[in-house]
Amino acid sequence: MSNDAVKPFKIAVSDEILDDLKQRLANTRWPEKETVDDWSQGIPLAYTQEVCKYWLEEYDWRAREALLNRYDQFTTELDGIDIHFIHARSPHANARPLVMTHGWPGSIVEFQKVIGPLVDPVAHGGDAADAFHVVCPTLPGYGFSGKPNKAEWDVVKIAAAWNKLMLRLGYDKYFAQGGDWGGLVTANIGMQNLGNCEAIHLNIVIVEPDPATMDDLSDLEKSALAGTKHYFDNDSGYSKQQSTRPQTVGYGLTDSPAGQLAWVLEKYWSWMDCDGHPENVVSRDELLDNIMLYWCTASAASSARLYWHSFNDLSTDEIILPTGCSVYPKEIFRASRRWAERRYKNLIHWSELERGGHFAAFEVPEVFINEVRACFRAMR
Repeated sequence: MSNDAVKPFKIAVSDEILDDLKQRLANTRWPEKETVDDWSQGIPLAYTQEVCKYWLEEYDWRAREALLNRYDQFTTELDGIDIHFIHARSPHANARPLVMTHGWPGSIVEFQKVIGPLVDPVAHGGDAADAFHVVCPTLPGYGFSGKPNKAEWDVVKIAAAWNKLMLRLGYDKYFAQGGDWGGLVTANIGMQNLGNCEAIHLNIVIVEPDPATMDDLSDLEKSALAGTKHYFDNDSGYSKQQSTRPQTVGYGLTDSPAGQLAWVLEKYWSWMDCDGHPENVVSRDELLDNIMLYWCTASAASSARLYWHSFNDLSTDEIILPTGCSVYPKEIFRASRRWAERRYKNLIHWSELERGGHFAAFEVPEVFINEVRACFRAMR
């Protein structure tokens, strides 16, 4: 079969992997309890044990697997790597193609609640004029995509690969959206400006603060600077490890489901707008769905390598492609419009939201959907 072939795909985790998972969960060797009464040392022992017990005894992967398979999925080879993706085509004649990209520690699970309304707005109380053909690729090294065996798959290469993917699917014009690493991939699509992507939307706005504003900071700018400082002081250890020694951290996470769960779940607590508990905004099953895509594919190390591949060459060059930005209050990195305008030279949408965090599509799907629609409505 040609390398250009697009092959149908369904998630079908083997019974052997599921049996092995249960055995490992049952045999977990636990550390002692933290010496504080909060999350300041990491995810608490009691909550980790509670979720792992649920994972072992109550979580129904087969039912969740069927739910994840409700959207058409495919794989195709791009530059020697099999890329897994959802391709949900709209029933509406004037739908526009949209590629949405997840980040770490996310997956296609993040988009499950927004794909339907974006693809068929009429069925969800919306307007057919806002319809999209939605493509959600899985990043290389993540989930059911292939694992790179060469140190070359950074966000720049992924952005170029996504352009090839959209062209292969017959979309010579499209929009792009992303957050976290997906936001950086999407920004690179904008920087590359190859003539196919018509506009981008970001829910992580990474720009340098404007030195000229330091004596006259707005409340948002003060909050953004404080948030960045908190991240680097208290919340970025995972990033340092994954960007310097992803192989080392991969052994423990690949061997221990409790370890993989804790590594991911703590970030949901930290980065969600969840009033101190991730299950305030996302169900336990949804959290485990996402963790399962890391566990079942043994992708702890391969996903972490994106940090190693990309961190030394993260460009903040100007983007002239039409750009929309949605600033969520609990996002890690935020910016004011005046800071953003120094990089994004053609802002077509700017919104500062009242709720939502790093995983916007996962946490506040209705808000996310409205933001995406509003951004690209001007480009239709």
